[in-house]
Amino acid sequence: MKRMKSIGLMIVSALALNISFAQKMMNEKTVEVGGAPMYASKNIIENAVNSKDHTTLVAAVKAAGLVETLQGNGPFTVFAPTNEAFDMLPKGTVETLLKPENKAKLTGVLTYHVIAGKLDTKALDEKIKAGGGMAELTTVAGGKLWISKKGPKYWLKDEKGGMASITIKNVYQSNGVIHVIDHVVLPK
Repeated sequence: MKRMKSIGLMIVSALALNISFAQKMMNEKTVEVGGAPMYASKNIIENAVNSKDHTTLVAAVKAAGLVETLQGNGPFTVFAPTNEAFDMLPKGTVETLLKPENKAKLTGVLTYHVIAGKLDTKALDEKIKAGGGMAELTTVAGGKLWISKKGPKYWLKDEKGGMASITIKNVYQSNGVIHVIDHVVLPK
């Protein structure tokens, strides 16, 4: 009888813990990306895998072996291209990059989209102001990106002169922030 009470108490405790977690998730402020809520309590990978607009990016991150890194403490700022952005690359580019023999090049392209530190739009605005209208950012890959703001819109310029705009900003993560962009930015 005592054992049954103990088991019953354990079950009730587990249910209460699950309900508490579910309530926390429901009360958490989210941003919807690719049809899925992005939770600030989850890391970059835990959120990205749920976005139907970022399946190409997630596949590339997996192929490059960057999942563990982007699940780490960070903080990271990720400029996350959508599937449509990858589709704008010349035909066959994504397929070529995903081949095992091109892992180093793929890693270079992906880490070019990542900045060490948490740069939400408030931090970006400060950098842009300090830079006289344009801020230079150093990517994890070691390259440079330049960010500017025209009206309410943020623009990234890559080393090849390509441009991308931020379409969804300040998607907070437990280990940083994501800004969704409409083009893939490329290093030299």
